[in-house]
Amino acid sequence: MMVTTTTPTKKRLETIGLWVLMAFGAVIMIFPIYWMFVTAVRPKDQIFIPDVSLMPTGWVWQNFADALAHMPFLHWFWNSTVIAVVAVAITVTINLLCGYAFAKFRFAGRDVLFLAVLSALMIPVQVIIVPLFFVVSELGLLNSYWGVILPRAAEAFGIFMVRQFMVSIPDELIEAARLDGASELTIFRKIVLPLSKPIIAVLIIFTFMWRWNDFVMPLVMLTDQEMYTVQLGLNLLKGQYNTEWTDIMSIALLSLVPMLVIFVFFQRQLIQGIAGTGLK
Repeated sequence: MMVTTTTPTKKRLETIGLWVLMAFGAVIMIFPIYWMFVTAVRPKDQIFIPDVSLMPTGWVWQNFADALAHMPFLHWFWNSTVIAVVAVAITVTINLLCGYAFAKFRFAGRDVLFLAVLSALMIPVQVIIVPLFFVVSELGLLNSYWGVILPRAAEAFGIFMVRQFMVSIPDELIEAARLDGASELTIFRKIVLPLSKPIIAVLIIFTFMWRWNDFVMPLVMLTDQEMYTVQLGLNLLKGQYNTEWTDIMSIALLSLVPMLVIFVFFQRQLIQGIAGTGLK
């Protein structure tokens, strides 16, 4: 039997090829953001010229100030922030509690119930948006923050990730705490939560991103422009006969800042949390 060995040259070429592929993927991912920036700082009279360049043809930083002056971006930003932050607090809490119950408690119908939760992943929100609208309307929550937050207070995907992560927490730790007389709430708060920091970071990032970028739910539940989020506000900039692309791209770029901050702050825990759930 012949045993093949990897030579240093071959290994180096494989490493270089891997870096080239990653760099190519990074360019593809970053290009839309780069094009948004180029359009945002481009002179308005050069948006639709035939020989438009991939490089900035001007640096009109005034476009950002004009966009903020034309539309109440700060008010939209506040609405989006309130909805996203409150939704993160509620959704992460519910997902952690549900995931912990599925991972560490044994009760009749647990597997069937968990399968039902997973099946909810196959149902797009557009399918249930009409029933959700009637429920929110009957509760008197239309045109309010709660009308956008509560219908999706629990996420099936988040529950699944938490359950997969918490399965790896040793049962011996929990049993030892119970023998010492600790309550279930104490066990969850002092043992489970400290060990679950990576998955908590994952939930925070994903939930904030979903809520911040959500368009369908605010569009259906919010009727007053004073309650509009950033995503709905961007839709207002699309005129019937004319569209100010510099304004749209300027505000779209500014709307990315919160997600970038959240990602930079939790990026290390994000990698650990995804690895811990077994997701690829």
